[in-house]
Amino acid sequence: MNICVFLSAADLDERYTRPAKEFAELLGKGGHTLVWGGSDVGLMKVVADGVQESGGRLLGVSVDFLAAKARAGADEMVIAGDLAERKRLLLEKADAVVIMVGGTGTLDEATEILELKKHGHTDKPVVLLNTAGFYDGLKEQFRRMEDEGFLPRPLTELVFFAEEPVGALAYLEESQGIE
Repeated sequence: MNICVFLSAADLDERYTRPAKEFAELLGKGGHTLVWGGSDVGLMKVVADGVQESGGRLLGVSVDFLAAKARAGADEMVIAGDLAERKRLLLEKADAVVIMVGGTGTLDEATEILELKKHGHTDKPVVLLNTAGFYDGLKEQFRRMEDEGFLPRPLTELVFFAEEPVGALAYLEESQGIE
């Protein structure tokens, strides 16, 4: 399975890097391919390292202005002209999406896939990996949106919230019929 991971490229605390590395190792050992923003820095590097060291493949989609930070040695690297094209290519190449901790770029990517899913333009499974409660506030906001009628589909049809890496990958594999 090609699993797109949206996440930060920042250097982060161990409470975020440890679960990210754990997820990456599970992904690699499962024989899956990481589809990611292509950067070889911060949390993106941690995840790419973990996948590659565990036998998985790396399919990166970088962008012109970040091409200097693109990972050398990825199995495949595509350089998009702008962020919109990058998002489109990431989603196009993925069978499923995992949203890890991140900033505004990650949030932008997350809301785009959820909006596409809300309108029936994709049925790819989406997991929000709520490491160390990072997305508790967002989860509460999504529930309010659902409760107050802002979502035309149940929240459970849009996104699965996982607290641990093993639960995130298990959900994706189950959704794709992988045992």
